[in-house]
Amino acid sequence: MHFLSHKLEFPPVEQSNKFGILAVGGDLSLERLILAYKKGIFPWYSEGDPIIWYCPDSRMVLFPEKLKVSKSMRQVLKKNIFKVTFNQAFDEVISNCKTIDRDGQSGTWITDEMKTAYIKLHELGIAKSIEVWQNDELVGGLYGVEVGNIFCGESMFSKTSNASKVAFINLVKNAPRNYQLIDCQVYNDHLASLGAEEIPRNEFLKYL
Repeated sequence: MHFLSHKLEFPPVEQSNKFGILAVGGDLSLERLILAYKKGIFPWYSEGDPIIWYCPDSRMVLFPEKLKVSKSMRQVLKKNIFKVTFNQAFDEVISNCKTIDRDGQSGTWITDEMKTAYIKLHELGIAKSIEVWQNDELVGGLYGVEVGNIFCGESMFSKTSNASKVAFINLVKNAPRNYQLIDCQVYNDHLASLGAEEIPRNEFLKYL
């Protein structure tokens, strides 16, 4: 286990353990966060715990050409019941990702410190958001960090059925930038149903 100091560096990612944990400690300064994402590393921890930095050996990613949109989802998109915007309400998106109730989870990993740090990244044009609106109410969205032509997804939320899927599909198909790869970090069934897959860490790092 590597414990970070004030020095702006990370150990080689190959030294992460079987859970993907690479290091503990350090800070969420803009400089450290930018360095982390360029190296394929991301923070993930709970309020009151030290900062934990991850770089798992299996990386969940989506190649845009492999996006799967179900027949029922295509019908939802055709109905135009949602309005989608980009980078218009980043603070609201991350706040909803932080506070929304999720099945099987207690509490949130988006700490106040993380929220503040990513808002600063957004102000620099590095962190991005996608918003989904229904009747002028924000009902879904996602945010992440842009590294070159890769989008590193951080979190998404949905207040109504399909809203987060609409956000994700629009990230892939209609974002202002055409991303070569969407980094989904770790496996989950929701993203797998949309076409995301696991690839080896060293393959992912080649894209970075």
